[in-house]
Amino acid sequence: MYIGEDIIEHLAEKYGLPECWHTDVLCYPDEFGMISASQRDGRNHDVTVYIRKGEKLVVNAKHFYPPGLYRAPSGGVHRNENFLAGVYREMFEETGCEIELKRFLLRTDVSFYKMMPDAEIINEERINWRSLVFLADFVKGDFKFSDHHEIREVALVNWADFDAFSRIMRRTAIGGFHYRAALHDQVRRIMSE
Repeated sequence: MYIGEDIIEHLAEKYGLPECWHTDVLCYPDEFGMISASQRDGRNHDVTVYIRKGEKLVVNAKHFYPPGLYRAPSGGVHRNENFLAGVYREMFEETGCEIELKRFLLRTDVSFYKMMPDAEIINEERINWRSLVFLADFVKGDFKFSDHHEIREVALVNWADFDAFSRIMRRTAIGGFHYRAALHDQVRRIMSE
């Protein structure tokens, strides 16, 4: 992992000490392979950003998402890329927005375990992943995102809409969706305190 503890400590000093959370997620071999493939160049992290625009939140949907499903945008910082530059680049590519980070909400450590359709774990094979979750404010932008390979659309939603997104995610057999639904539950709890 190239987002080391030194970077995380610096972020905590600048944006506040995040809560820490660990979870385990089961996923089928195809999904496990996709997660593994995303670890090119040693990456095993994402930065997820809840972007406020007034009372709304900026969300996006990937091409394979069913209609009505969105999530907070996320992406990876490249090796040797300045962390903040990487976050701002990813958010612009995925939403067409310039943002300003406000608060470091959550640091998660998740272990993705590969399982067979009968739900047996295979040899405890796992991928360790980290999500760094922030709250940000919209600064400007036209929502004309440039990452058309990954992103289908961008929308503005209410906080309450995430409950519907979570229900859709939990009805699937996709472990990553279950993780994102649980991640939102954690963020919603933190934001309500």
